[in-house]
Amino acid sequence: MANQTTVTEFLLLGLSSVPKTRFLLFWIFLVVYSITLAGNVIILTLIWLDSRLHTPMYFFLSHLSFVDIWYTTSTVPQMLTNLWSPKKTISFAGCGAQIYLYLALGLTECVLLAVMAYDRSVAICHPLRYSIIMSHRVCVMLAAASWIFGFLLAMVHAVQTLQMPYCGPNVINHFCCDILALLKLVCADTHLNEIMVFVVGVLMLLCPFFFILTTYIRILAAILKIRSAQGRRKAFSTCASHVTVVALFYGSAMFMYMRPGSSHSPDHDKMVSLFYSVVTPMFNPMIYSLRNKEVKGALLKVLHRCNLSRGT
Repeated sequence: MANQTTVTEFLLLGLSSVPKTRFLLFWIFLVVYSITLAGNVIILTLIWLDSRLHTPMYFFLSHLSFVDIWYTTSTVPQMLTNLWSPKKTISFAGCGAQIYLYLALGLTECVLLAVMAYDRSVAICHPLRYSIIMSHRVCVMLAAASWIFGFLLAMVHAVQTLQMPYCGPNVINHFCCDILALLKLVCADTHLNEIMVFVVGVLMLLCPFFFILTTYIRILAAILKIRSAQGRRKAFSTCASHVTVVALFYGSAMFMYMRPGSSHSPDHDKMVSLFYSVVTPMFNPMIYSLRNKEVKGALLKVLHRCNLSRGT
């Protein structure tokens, strides 16, 4: 240990070392990132402009879109820089900031998806009391709790990881400062940290996931009691988008953070991380817009206004 020096920066290996492959990946993920930003900004704009979307469901959807914008921004710009430039280093402080934002926004999304499931449960199981139960004050409190809980828990997790001694190799086999990849560089026993990752995975993935699961069991039971086929279809359609997003996000995140440490393969981990941190935020606005008549109606209304303004 006496001959080792403290690490001040890390080298991110990224997705490939082949120049042609890196060039191709740069343009692919630049397009993906652009679509993600455009899609989520459109969702936010439609919710803000259309008064028909000023409901609890779309209030939480606007928070989800805002989270997704910053969630993908916490990793993709750095990844694009590394794909374009031969220099792939990131400072220790930059790595710490990336870990914190990556964890905080991911944990916030976990809680927010559970809150959205609760909102759908109240809307379908208690339609007559929906406006009373899901008042504006309650919605603001639930959204704030999602943000606060995610950012506070991420701070504890990030600080514990960054306080570990990094005095040896500084090469991270990942496209970002992922906490599991970073722990492999610690020159001390990381058993407690790995347990913490698993515990947080249980708290923030399994618990909300089982809450969502039980919530949708209640929703399904309520839908089956609806006599009209049209009413059942409408109830199912309001939940289909959320169920799809939950399956994409929770499925990949649980596969990533709830496996034994010995089963983690760097290449597999990078692919799974890409899916839930880069691909899923791109799909979310598509899922909610393509399967939602109200969002499509709001979009057509805005486009019609734009055409009229151009005509005048």
